[in-house]
Parts: sequence; C-alpha cells; structure tokens
Amino acid sequence: MATVWRLKLNKALNTPTLGHIAGVLLLCLASLVGAQDRSSLDYQLKARALAPGIYVVEGHNADFSPANGCNIINTGFIETDAGVLVINTGPSRLYGEQLRALIARTTPKPVTQVIHLNLHPDYFLGNQAFADVPRRATAETMEGMARESSSYEANLYKACGDWMKGTETLAPNTLQTPGRWTLGNRQFELRTYQGHTPSDLVLMDLSSGVAFVGGLAFANRIPTTPHAKLPFWLASLKQLEIDLATLLPGTRLNYVVPSHGPVRTDTSPLKQTHEYLTWLDTTLSTDAQSGLEMVEVLQSPVPAVFRSWAAFNTEFTRNVTHLYPQYEIQSLLASPKAR
Repeated sequence: MATVWRLKLNKALNTPTLGHIAGVLLLCLASLVGAQDRSSLDYQLKARALAPGIYVVEGHNADFSPANGCNIINTGFIETDAGVLVINTGPSRLYGEQLRALIARTTPKPVTQVIHLNLHPDYFLGNQAFADVPRRATAETMEGMARESSSYEANLYKACGDWMKGTETLAPNTLQTPGRWTLGNRQFELRTYQGHTPSDLVLMDLSSGVAFVGGLAFANRIPTTPHAKLPFWLASLKQLEIDLATLLPGTRLNYVVPSHGPVRTDTSPLKQTHEYLTWLDTTLSTDAQSGLEMVEVLQSPVPAVFRSWAAFNTEFTRNVTHLYPQYEIQSLLASPKAR
C-alpha cells in the first residue's frame, strides 16, 4: 500500500497544480479507509434467547446488499444434552465463522449437528465453519443445493462483494427425514411442506413451543419466489397452521421464527404470507386473462399494506418476473383459440 501511495504522490508532484496533489492524497486516504473496512467486516451477530437453551440470531429485514453483508436470515441454535443443534448457517463463510464464535460465547456445549430448512443460499453458505459436524437436509433440498450452488455463489458475490470472500459450497452430508427426532434431552417434530421450495422443512421444539418455520412464512416482508408454486404454498400454509395447533396447542406455541422478518408469538407470519400470496395469485391470474403485458402488471396498483413491507421494491418485481409467464401460459391454454 505504501509503495502505491508513493507512486501516485510522485506522479502528482510532477503536475503543475496543487489540486492534483490534493486529489491524489484524498484517493490514497479513501483506499486506506476502504481496505480497513474490508479487513474488519463484522456481522455483529447477537443471540436472543426465546426459551432456556433456544436462541435466534436475527438478520436484517431487507434485501441482500453490501450494507448488510447479505445477512437477511434468522438463524438459530438449540442446546441439548447431545450438544448444540444449529439451524441454518447463513449467507457466507464469514457469517458461519462468526455464528460459530457466537455459539461458543453463549454456551460451553459443542456444536454437534446442523440442519438446513431449505435450499436457498443463506441457509447453507456458512457451512465451511461447520465442516466437522453432520449437516442435515432433506433429499430434495440436497439435490437443489447441488444443482444451484454455483449460481448462488456468483450472485451473492455480485450482491455483497467482500463479505463473500472465501465462500464456497460445502454440501449437507446427512439425510434428514420428517418425523419425531430425539436429540439428547429434546424432542423435535420435523415436518416437510412444499410451495416456497420443493422441500420446506419446519422444526418444532415440543417442550418450549418454539417453531422454526423457515421460508414458508415471511413477517412484514415480501416473500421470495424463485422456486415458488403458489397453489402448493398456499395449501402448505393452511396445513402448517393446523399442525402447529395440533402439536403445539394453546399456550404451548410460544414463538414462530420465520427465516425472514421479525419473530412472532403467534401465527401472524403464516397469515400475512397467505394473504399476500392469495392476492398475488388472483392478481396475476386476472391480469393474464386480460392480456396484460408484464410491464403493465408491474405498474398496476398494489395494496398499501404490502407496499409497506420490507424489500417491496425488489421482491415484488422478482415475484412478477418469476411467476407471470406461468400465468400467461395457463391463460393461453385455457383460451378457446388454443383448443
């Protein structure tokens, strides 16, 4: 760095104006500040206790950006007599390392298991920090990660730059099946659904009444839809609400932890997501039947409540881009002229 400064300064000194010298000095100072920032990236992760031994690490309720280091996910960890279970590992190697350090500061118990709730990148790109433990996922999630991990890495590097340095996919290595799962002194119920992705895993801690519902439900945030199939997703949300009421009845349901958005003490994230997806499904279907072009759909009115949610400006556009072509095809196939 010092050599670069000298070269730039020497060049400036050979020019006739002090303005050039001042500009070069400012450039050198900016380079120094930028380098310092890159070398001290800190997610400032904090563990919030939801119940004895159960923690959530809350991400930003926003879209991916350099400002948040692509940290828009709620991860978590649970103490058991058989060690610590980690729920999702975050968007980067750096996040995973800082998450593991946070766990070590919070509990003396060792990390012994990791579980991934779906195939999206911020659920598993922190895995390099957990290379020494079993990393669990369903078969469909494993297949999806293997298929898409290289594009995830490239896209998050573009979105968040230096936060992603050194991040490479480390795949899950242990098959997770749904059902009752005993880990040390804890009993979990694992249920799989579909619609947000081909396999959306939900983890319920039966003793504490805490449910990690993954990407099925979003709180105060526009849902993400790159793998979405809305009819299946809507059905899954209804079934999940029934399952939560059955397995965690009454006051036993204490917290619902969505992967994106604030933690709630009720099922409002499920209701919010169902309301938005129902509106989106109806709107896209109606617009396709009316023959609207995609640009016209994007310019159509959106209820104020949805416009106020996090990531509206980016995610609504992605929703339409991801989904509207399917509705156009369905409309064309249903048209009498297509028969």
